[in-house]
Amino acid sequence: MGRWAWIGRRVIRQVWFRAALISLFGVGLALVAAFVGPFLPDDLHAQVGQDAVGTILQIMASSMLAVTTFSLTAMVSAYGSATQLATPRATQLLIGDPTSQNALSTFLGAFVFSVVGIIGLQSSVYGDSGRVVLFSGTVLVVAVVVVTLLRWIGHITSFGRMGDVIDRVEEAAAEAMRAFAADPRLGGRPAVAVPAGATPVFAEETGYVTHIDVAALGALAEEHGVRVHVAALPGTLVHPTRPLLHVAGESGRRLDGRLAETLAETLAKAFAIERHRRFDQDPRLGLIALSEIASRALSPATNDPGTAIEVLNALLRVLLNLPPEEPEGEELAGRPPVHVPRPTLDDMLTDAFRPMIREGLGEIEVTIRLAKTLAALRDARPYATASVDRVALRLDQAARAAITDPADLADYEAACGRIAAPQR
Repeated sequence: MGRWAWIGRRVIRQVWFRAALISLFGVGLALVAAFVGPFLPDDLHAQVGQDAVGTILQIMASSMLAVTTFSLTAMVSAYGSATQLATPRATQLLIGDPTSQNALSTFLGAFVFSVVGIIGLQSSVYGDSGRVVLFSGTVLVVAVVVVTLLRWIGHITSFGRMGDVIDRVEEAAAEAMRAFAADPRLGGRPAVAVPAGATPVFAEETGYVTHIDVAALGALAEEHGVRVHVAALPGTLVHPTRPLLHVAGESGRRLDGRLAETLAETLAKAFAIERHRRFDQDPRLGLIALSEIASRALSPATNDPGTAIEVLNALLRVLLNLPPEEPEGEELAGRPPVHVPRPTLDDMLTDAFRPMIREGLGEIEVTIRLAKTLAALRDARPYATASVDRVALRLDQAARAAITDPADLADYEAACGRIAAPQR
């Protein structure tokens, strides 16, 4: 995805974008009545009870302001609940929820429409026919508000609850993992050893890489006859002393100092750096967020093994999208001279399971489900066997040291003896 397409996608997800768009639509609808009215038949106003439009607009303006305030309060409360009970990483997913954004935007747009309509009526902008058009528009807005309110009532009963948060994080993690599986190199070539003469390019700010425009890097590389070696993947914390990439001439030759200086600033612009990680190009963040939810649920203050088991089920569904380390028949023809590394299977599984291995051994139900999840992943994805076995060995060693009840130990061995045995 190019930089501008990525920025546009980010903007569309913002709550202010939909609110502004629908508010502008409300203003436009109220103004249209003033311009369309003169073109309608003169006797139309006698056929419709248009005198009621002022009263309806007054009622709508006062009620929509209250509903908008209530909706905003409910949304902020859901954000806080998700932060405290689940993980702060889920907040960005709740903020981007289209149903809540549409509800808030519709209520705000109806309020703006009502205010503009009242102003127009009080200033005598509408003639008799214009009042009829305004009345029709008001009926339409009331219908839209009623439908939106019914949807919002059904949605708010689960919005921000633990199950809803887990589902949202799982969906975001699965989407990122599917995109990763489709193109682990982000459109580039597999990583190779960085030539000794390569020139490092550093970031001027400190933050997380959230997006890399590989197409832009490739265009610059082909234009200047160089090869680019990406050093910081999305999700990496960079600072002025950690390189974003290395650039070298063909055959690894060192670039001319002037050319390297000119290229460095342009190449660095292909990296988006922000204070917080984003899910889009970062498949590890979804795994980390899910494991954080389980880790918090297993803390002594919460002690909720059921949530941890639900997270394990979600992790299994996400991890089933994992691609092999090197996809068979990877097509490199036509790809730009940009070499991009990729997270390893070990990295992914460590992100997913290490917190639960650390926190979940006090609950035998969670320990058994951990073992069953690893066994299912190993059976379903044979190419991940070695990585799964390493995690299973860590689980087995920790579990045997923590389980003191012979009956619990027997249950654990029955659940995971098969997968742990090759490593013991």
